[in-house]
Amino acid sequence: MPFITLPDGSRREFDRPVTVAEVARDIGPGLVKAALAGRVDGRLVDTSRIIESDASLAIVTDREAEGVDIIRHSTAHLLAHAVKELFPEAQVTIGPVIENGFYYDFAFKRPFTPEDLAAIEKRMAELAKRDIPVTREVWNRDEATAFFQSIGEHYKAELIAAIPPGETVSLYREGDFVDLCRGPHVPSTGRLKVFKLMKVAGAYWRGDSRNAQLQRIYGTAWARKDEQDAYLTMLEEAEKRDHRRIGRQHDLFHLQDEAPGMVFWHPKGWTIWQEVEQYMRRVYRENGYLEVRCPQIVDRTLWEKTGHWQNYRENMFTTESEKRDYAIKPMNCPGHILIFNNGLRSYRDLPLRYGEFGSCHRNEPSGALHGIMRVRGFTQDDGHIFCTEDQIQSEVTAFNTLVRKVYADFGFHDIMVKLALRPEKRIGEDAVWDKAEAALREALKASDLAWDELPGEGAFYGPKIEFHIKDAIGRSWQCGTIQVDFSMPRRLGAEYVGEDNARHTPVMLHRAIVGSLERFIGILIENYAGALPLWLSPVQAVVLNITERQAEYAENVAKTLRATGFRVDSDLRNEKISYKIREHSLSRLPYQIVVGDKEMAAGVLAVRTRGGQDLGQMNLEVLIRRLLDEVAARSGTA
Repeated sequence: MPFITLPDGSRREFDRPVTVAEVARDIGPGLVKAALAGRVDGRLVDTSRIIESDASLAIVTDREAEGVDIIRHSTAHLLAHAVKELFPEAQVTIGPVIENGFYYDFAFKRPFTPEDLAAIEKRMAELAKRDIPVTREVWNRDEATAFFQSIGEHYKAELIAAIPPGETVSLYREGDFVDLCRGPHVPSTGRLKVFKLMKVAGAYWRGDSRNAQLQRIYGTAWARKDEQDAYLTMLEEAEKRDHRRIGRQHDLFHLQDEAPGMVFWHPKGWTIWQEVEQYMRRVYRENGYLEVRCPQIVDRTLWEKTGHWQNYRENMFTTESEKRDYAIKPMNCPGHILIFNNGLRSYRDLPLRYGEFGSCHRNEPSGALHGIMRVRGFTQDDGHIFCTEDQIQSEVTAFNTLVRKVYADFGFHDIMVKLALRPEKRIGEDAVWDKAEAALREALKASDLAWDELPGEGAFYGPKIEFHIKDAIGRSWQCGTIQVDFSMPRRLGAEYVGEDNARHTPVMLHRAIVGSLERFIGILIENYAGALPLWLSPVQAVVLNITERQAEYAENVAKTLRATGFRVDSDLRNEKISYKIREHSLSRLPYQIVVGDKEMAAGVLAVRTRGGQDLGQMNLEVLIRRLLDEVAARSGTA
């Protein structure tokens, strides 16, 4: 007679073992229709799972993130079911949930076409409409291997064969389709009502380029149609904002095969870069950071001490000279410790803050590269704070204030904060971890910040705070972080003389605000759809003459604005003014300054904003004051 404890603390008694679905039905008929799974003693299970003894139970519906993930995972299986019905020779491999959807990898003799995807999606809808029960079966490992081999599913058989002998595996059956999965899944295919297949891409079996190439079909699935519609609209908007497209249109940068994952910055793009870098350099200076510069290439012995040579070498670019092995640095922190070590440090020197616009290189897989968002050569606004354990909280509190100020200046005000806590595999005593995590929590409280905690997701050397900024179309980007490191200073012999005259190892705080400058500029371009605020715009204004008579006056206006520090072009071409206005509007310049005979005679300017607003006539001094005020306000408007 199991007692079932519900989330509200109430208890229900049953005179026999019951399934999750039966408990849901006992609570209310509406709940059993909404139930997708159950959480029994904290573990997700199918609604068909039998509860034989006392347990706590929460019914999972599509109102929860876990419920939506179950819908997406089940839709991945529905995709595989449809593919097998339409293309029996295709072999299924794996089909996990990803952000906003799912994918499934297939081995098939020819590429899937857009027509194939339409047919597969149609068949998925038919299978969903049939409301086929989805049931879980437990098989012996060897029996399951033999079964999948017998039906020609060699990839599934390989996966199961890797499971230790004698163990059981769970399979899920919907009609004639059987798939390997831990589950849970929806009770029947009829629960899958809102989905769409998105695209086909290449993939390697088990992510290894030495293995067979597969075809990956991506899809999205949601609990409600309006949610999917909103997501698809967001994707359409994201496509319009793609930084690669805008980079070409506005002549900002390019990438090419001669330097994969490296960016060729054009003059306008480099102007944006310089504005970001110089802004961050002022941030360094005004907040007590000492800017440093470390070598690009360092002997392997350093990377052996840090553990990178043993654990990260495949991601490092290496070279050799005079029978010595070197690596191009993938990160800046070891170099900063070497600077710290170059001299005797006292507790009076702490906290010591170093900052560097450090150029790093990582040998990212070519398939992972994405415009300037994911590259092999990048520059970070990298900072490291050497401090005592007692200084962690105050330094983190100051950083929390600083990071929000910087994001606001770039136009980001919606910021999510996450605290990643100790992982299972870690170094250091629990007492030190307790102190570090408590310091981060107290710093967040002192900063009046709400945060989500991520148990087990900290680095092996210490906990960290992550800052996620939300852009104009609702996408979240993780940029800033501050990490507590007890390990690397000790590995590299960093010490300071304490108040007790004994040697102590400092705590190292790794911190970044914008992170990779390449990636952050890509985020800015997409957030503003290329219409960057005045202070970041490569060209801030253009002066246009109506006829040749105003050419000299227009050029003098442009020269005065340039002398004041603004980036201004002049367009003196013999073209109709309407043509020139339209052309520069497509370039999304913040201001267009038009001069004709009236303006020249009166010594004024006709000013138009990027949005097409006519500000009327104003003299040059008024315009300069307006521009200076807007730059001082930093973020402006998109």
